[in-house]
Amino acid sequence: MSLDIGPIVEGWPYEPGKLSVRRVLGEDGREKIQLRLDLGILQMETTGRPDGRRPHGYESYLAYYKARLVRYCREHGNDEGFRLSSRDCELLRNEMLMYYHRYLSEFALDEYDAVIRDTTRNIESMDLCSQYAVGEADQTAQERFRPYIIMMRARARALEALKDDDYTGARVAVQDGLEEIRENVLWTDQEEGSEDSVEVQILETLLEEITEREPVDPVRAVEMALERAITEERYEDAARYRDQLRIWKAHPPK
Repeated sequence: MSLDIGPIVEGWPYEPGKLSVRRVLGEDGREKIQLRLDLGILQMETTGRPDGRRPHGYESYLAYYKARLVRYCREHGNDEGFRLSSRDCELLRNEMLMYYHRYLSEFALDEYDAVIRDTTRNIESMDLCSQYAVGEADQTAQERFRPYIIMMRARARALEALKDDDYTGARVAVQDGLEEIRENVLWTDQEEGSEDSVEVQILETLLEEITEREPVDPVRAVEMALERAITEERYEDAARYRDQLRIWKAHPPK
C-alpha cells in the first residue's frame, strides 16, 4: 500500500483564504473531521482529544492535571503548593492547539455545541496554567489568545440560540462575551483597552445583526414611534400612536 497522500490531496484542492472542512467515515467506523491545509489534510476525532490519544489514561492532559489537582487538594486540604512545571504547561499548550484546529472546523460545520465545548476546555487550560504554573512566562504565555477564544465561544452560543429563534438568548450570549473580554482579559497588546480589539468589534457587529434580524414587537414599535413623534413635536402623529396603543391595551395584537 502506498503511503503517498498525493492522490487524496489532489482530490480535495486547497483554496487560499477559505476554511475547507468535511466529515468522513473512518476505517474504525467512527466519523472524523478533516481540515484541508496548504500542505495536506489534518484529521481529527470528533470527541475526546483530537488525535485520539489518552494521556495517562485520561481523556486529555487537561483532565489529567485537573485530576492531579483534585488529589492534591484531598491530601493537603487546599491547593496551596500545587504547581505545574514548564513541561506540564507545554503539554497543555500543545493540546490547546489541537482543540483550536477542531473548534475552527466545528464552527465551519455549524456545530456550535461542539465549539462551545472545545473553547471552554481551552479556557480551562489557560486558567490552570495562569493559576498554577511555576514560572511567570508559563502563566501568561497563552493570555494573548484569551479574547479570541472568548469571542469564538460567544459567537457559537449566539448562533446556537438563533437556531431556535431565541434572539434574547443570542443577545445575552454576545453581551456576556463582550463583558468577559472587557473586564477579565489581560490586555498585552492593547494599551487603550478592549474597545480597540478585533474581537470586540466582531461581537458588536454580531449584536447589531441579531437586533436587525429580530422580529419587531408591534407594541414596542409603536411605543418607539410615539417617543420619536413627541421628541420631534409631531403631536398629531403622537396622538394617533396613543390611540393605537389604547386599542391594543384592550385587545392585544397577536
